[in-house]
Amino acid sequence: MRFEEFKTAIRTALIQHPEGLTWKELKDLETLPYKTPCPTWVAQLESEIGLIRKRRKGNALIWELNKD
Repeated sequence: MRFEEFKTAIRTALIQHPEGLTWKELKDLETLPYKTPCPTWVAQLESEIGLIRKRRKGNALIWELNKD
């Protein structure tokens, strides 16, 4: 999977789920082949599509798109 495919999958899923999703939920929903997300790609998503991640119960981070 290339970065552009990854970015499209993440953006599409988060547009469909504006309340946000955890990495596991994204991975399962989009059938992503990665155990954990690449930190470099996550940083790119933050700047390119406005990805933000915040804590929720436990250690899971919620991924969502910046609503501003």
